[in-house]
Amino acid sequence: MTSLDQQGHAANGQDDGEMPATEKDLAEDAPWKKIQQNTFTRWCNEHLKCMNKRIGDLQKDLGDGLRLIGLLEVLSQKKMYRKYHSRPNFRQMKLENVSVALEFLDRERIKLVSIDSKAIVDGNLKLILGLIWTLILHYSISMPMWEDEDDEDVKKQTPKQRLLGWIQNKIPQLPITNFHRDWQDGKALGALVDNCAPGLCPDWQEWDPNQPVGNAREAMQQADDWLGVPQVIAPEEIVDPNVDEHSVMTYLSQFPKAKLKPGAPLRTKLNPKKARAYGPGIEPQGNVVLKPAEFTVETINAGLGEVLVFVEDPEGHTEEARVTANNDKNRTYSVSYIPKVAGLHKVTVLFAGQQIDKSPFKVQIGMALGDANKVTAQGPGLELNGNVANKPTYFDIYTAGAGSGDVGVVIVDPQGRRDTVEVILEDKGDNVLRCTYRPLLEGPHTVHVTFAGTPIPKSPFTVNISEACNPNACRASGRGLQPKGVRVKEVTDFKVFTKGAGTGELKVVIKGPKGTDEPVKVRDIGEGIYECEYHPMIGGKYVVTITWGGYAIPRSPFEVQVGPEAGAQKVRAWGPGLETGVVGKSADFVVEAIGTEVGTLGFSIEGPSQAKIECDDKGDGSCDVRYWPTEPGDYAVHVICDDEDIKDSPFMAHILPANNESFPEKVKAFGPGLEPTGCIVNKPAEFTIDARAAGKGELKIYAQVMT
Repeated sequence: MTSLDQQGHAANGQDDGEMPATEKDLAEDAPWKKIQQNTFTRWCNEHLKCMNKRIGDLQKDLGDGLRLIGLLEVLSQKKMYRKYHSRPNFRQMKLENVSVALEFLDRERIKLVSIDSKAIVDGNLKLILGLIWTLILHYSISMPMWEDEDDEDVKKQTPKQRLLGWIQNKIPQLPITNFHRDWQDGKALGALVDNCAPGLCPDWQEWDPNQPVGNAREAMQQADDWLGVPQVIAPEEIVDPNVDEHSVMTYLSQFPKAKLKPGAPLRTKLNPKKARAYGPGIEPQGNVVLKPAEFTVETINAGLGEVLVFVEDPEGHTEEARVTANNDKNRTYSVSYIPKVAGLHKVTVLFAGQQIDKSPFKVQIGMALGDANKVTAQGPGLELNGNVANKPTYFDIYTAGAGSGDVGVVIVDPQGRRDTVEVILEDKGDNVLRCTYRPLLEGPHTVHVTFAGTPIPKSPFTVNISEACNPNACRASGRGLQPKGVRVKEVTDFKVFTKGAGTGELKVVIKGPKGTDEPVKVRDIGEGIYECEYHPMIGGKYVVTITWGGYAIPRSPFEVQVGPEAGAQKVRAWGPGLETGVVGKSADFVVEAIGTEVGTLGFSIEGPSQAKIECDDKGDGSCDVRYWPTEPGDYAVHVICDDEDIKDSPFMAHILPANNESFPEKVKAFGPGLEPTGCIVNKPAEFTIDARAAGKGELKIYAQVMT
């Protein structure tokens, strides 16, 4: 009797293409039968693990039907259609159990021929092997869906054709045509394992074919450990010349569903010379300027490594090409580059840092004319206003649909020169080029954009460049920047003058004695002048950093030593010379005692020039002070008593340039309000000022109460 699977193939007969069985092969003790019995037993046990069942003797252990029923329920993930005896102590019970299993197979449309319950119970090994092979064909080969398969193709194939096709697809390096001879040196097993998990058996090609058992053991152990493929056949059996195809197919049918486990010891063996490149992008002729040049790099025989491609143009400029992994069975990569100039290019292809076969490739790039009317350009670098000198700007050029052609950009400066503005073109991909330039001069610039030698629409563009940021033209002055004299809790102010310094942003940062930022108020009062004010609350060193357009202005940072809060004062100072003055004329002020004790007085003037100082002691606890500035600008006037600045010292005096239209010495003042005596409290004190002969000027009057 014989057992047939659902495809009608003889279970233990010879498959198509095999030699007729000899009498020795059909003998009960034929070696292939023992191997098949061992293999099928292990296959059954792998599936029975989850039920804590095991078959020791395939010929006997299916006899009570329980293990057969358990195997079918595991394979089908279904329960039997009718009840069976859980403790079959009598032969009739065993026959009924096996009948339940066979009826289940019939209802699952798995056809069996010439097999009945009695054959299983009585231990007919030949029919039992045929039954198990039918289960393997159905549940391990015919029924599961595998990756990269077409449903229609699967329906047209026998299970053997399907499994062989999958393996041939997986191992393109070897001509696998059968399930016995091609596996006997063990190398095909290594190839299958390494192609399922590259790096598990990377050196299988170097394995010694005269060591088949060692080769098979290495591959099968790696598959068992890291792919979850149980060794249902022993290494010695799979390379045995007597092995039958059913045993080999049983083992190999586990690979399509194999998955690599985490932590596998993948090893890489590299052979860059076995990588190859092909495609139009590396052909000697046929590629043109600004049109993608594409080719493919195949690395299936080279191992695992990174693919890098560099393209050198005739001018010596080198760019890295775009490389995209295709993640296919041949481990190919798509490469694309866009040549920007005509001439001979050198394309270098590296695999794992080494040149592949025939690299570098020499590629002649030709010219191709496109349609400039389909090219557009836009971006801040083409705006009429908003760009400044010495600051980079950019715009983008869009060439999609315009064909091939060179993009040219020439910028003409306000003086008509075409070589003062450097232009950098950068390929942004998707037919977009970015043009970056930095104008050096202020004024109108003309930007010419061409494609294939023809101006694009709206070219040339007019761009007005504003004055460059020039922090060196800034200056800062004021009491709040003086090295000494400032005291705690006093208003500390200064001004920053930016007129003529171009376009920029003013930033003022003040670090206090503790290294933290101090609050500072900055107010734009127009004409490029900014008023700044801060309030030191503790004594110590303050550092004032002033930047314009991100760069420090002259003398920044300023160090200001803030003294303790002013105590009781012995003297005070007042008068016009502490606020203003004119070059070449005396700037006057008065210092007078507040109480009976005057202390030791001192004066110093700090500013754009040295200034002569005169002091006239009036003998009444006061003195008149004069100084003569020789250059215009801001002067710090220090009034010192007992080696310390008095309150509000230093005083900031703004000295104006010499003026031939103003003569303060010709001003006359007279009247009772200026007499030493005669004025009465709460009564108006009047006097007259005659400035008719003094020319043009601003009149200021100071009155100080004497105590």
